[in-house]
Amino acid sequence: MRVGRIFERFAQGVAGWAGRPPAFALAFMIIVVWGLSGPVFHWSDTWQLVINTGTTIVTFLMVFLIQNAQNRDAAALQAKLDEVIRAIDKARNEFIGIEHLSEKQLLDIRDRLEREFGESDPARHEAIEAVIGRR
Repeated sequence: MRVGRIFERFAQGVAGWAGRPPAFALAFMIIVVWGLSGPVFHWSDTWQLVINTGTTIVTFLMVFLIQNAQNRDAAALQAKLDEVIRAIDKARNEFIGIEHLSEKQLLDIRDRLEREFGESDPARHEAIEAVIGRR
């Protein structure tokens, strides 16, 4: 359990840092230094392999770290939305936990809600189209 918590904290920290300007600047500088070192290494296959291997490893590891952070964020957001649904008197509590349904079930619910809401307010789509048309 302790290892899992350490990983979560590490993943959250790295994902947060990776999205900031200093991380981009560091990555950019690595590429610049690598590019400038090309003539020194005569543009060799090994020189190219260094950047290819490095970027592949970083990308591979970042996928897992960022996915972990996104999963945590999504779970927290879902819990907050479930609490809002539970707290509102007119909200339908059967929507709590629908993220566990299949994609087809979710699409069916969405389509039913759109039909239900569209029948009660046909001007809604016209207003949305007007907003989209302004872009």
